[in-house]
Amino acid sequence: MFFNRTHLMKLKKLLFSSQRSLLLLNQEQPTYNYTQKCNYVDVKMKWKKDAFYDSIEIIHKSPELKALISLKNCIVNASDDCIPIDAVSKRGRELGVPMKVARFMRQYPSVFEEFAGPKYNLPWFRLTQEAINLDKEERGVYSDQNFELILRLKKLILMTKQKKLPLRIIEGMLWYLGLPEDFLQNPGANLDKSFKLVEMGDGLQGLTVNPDRSIMLSVMQKNALKRGNYIEGPSAPLAFPLFPSKGLRLKRKISNWLDEFQKLPYVSPYEDSSHLNPCSDVSEKRVVGVLHELLSLFVDQSAERKKLLCLRTHLGLPQKFYKAFDRHPHMFYLSLKSKTCTVILKEAYNDDSAMETHPILEVRKKYIKLMNESKIILKDRRQKKRFDGLGDYNSEVGTDSEAEDRCAVGLSVGAIFQPKCNKESRAFQLIELTGLIMLHTMCNQKSKHVMT
Repeated sequence: MFFNRTHLMKLKKLLFSSQRSLLLLNQEQPTYNYTQKCNYVDVKMKWKKDAFYDSIEIIHKSPELKALISLKNCIVNASDDCIPIDAVSKRGRELGVPMKVARFMRQYPSVFEEFAGPKYNLPWFRLTQEAINLDKEERGVYSDQNFELILRLKKLILMTKQKKLPLRIIEGMLWYLGLPEDFLQNPGANLDKSFKLVEMGDGLQGLTVNPDRSIMLSVMQKNALKRGNYIEGPSAPLAFPLFPSKGLRLKRKISNWLDEFQKLPYVSPYEDSSHLNPCSDVSEKRVVGVLHELLSLFVDQSAERKKLLCLRTHLGLPQKFYKAFDRHPHMFYLSLKSKTCTVILKEAYNDDSAMETHPILEVRKKYIKLMNESKIILKDRRQKKRFDGLGDYNSEVGTDSEAEDRCAVGLSVGAIFQPKCNKESRAFQLIELTGLIMLHTMCNQKSKHVMT
């Protein structure tokens, strides 16, 4: 191929401009900005069940607890501290109740006390004394720890690209942040002067906050400072703490990639990441760092995976950011319990000193303990009904009734050994026969006692 003079001059200009741009890039931008590459080996990872994380009660009872506290607040806000069932029976979806509201409230007699209402021929509910005491303790925590709770909301907003977040998204995050559900009803009284309401277009209102350098250190950076191995600078590497589950082994290719991944520079979730190549490993490490910091702000360091999707664009995450949970099983655990996918930050349950305990966590644990007491109450009620039914039985059992019982037992035995009976029907009939024999024996003993 032949070049004329015009082509040679253009080629010289192109080479000169490219060399000059490389020199400027060396002077102005971090070193990892132009050495970014993607070395991840795309190997399908098998999900490994871990019974330890699947048995954490505060996480897996969280949906029921959220509905219970919403119903508790309805009763507390009522004028008479009690409500008829029709006041909440049609608000089940709004309150997050997974079944009929009346049935749900009757499942927890340790929290809700049912009684005959004063006005309508309907069941009414009020709180038990234990629930009233817990409600007072909960409100005391909201009052005393208000600064700590607001700080977590402030950090969430500062993690966003534009340093502002729509109110409807914040409302969906209130439960995870440990804030009361009526927090945004009066933002002027609940928020300090660093917050400001702004318009975000399409008729949406948002909340912004003034940047504060003193609180813009992530949990990873704070823990590194405690250990004394934190190096300041844009290209400083910082390794994530890993907690492998029992029996979980990574393939050699993924293990080698993970070793190199840990040596990459750590990009804080509060820093600008617009210069990062979205297909590079450094960008992948920034995504993992954002998810790590986000979960560390929550009460129990976990959340339903689908509830995090609304934060994607605001936090500058890629479209399929949730795949990072699958690619880093030593950091995150995906629990498939209770017919949903819950993301759990492993570090919070393996290193007690790594995370700051949320102020409202202990109160929620007490609520769950009170909920568990309902099982004992319901069991005692069933046993009492069973014995009351036997007590109402006629104590003076005559020969006619004894003959009827013997006849019933004989019929049951004959039905069990019929050739056309299948295994399931025989099993149920055998249980019924056992109950008849026990009832017959108890009646005989009672009749003898009456005769003596």
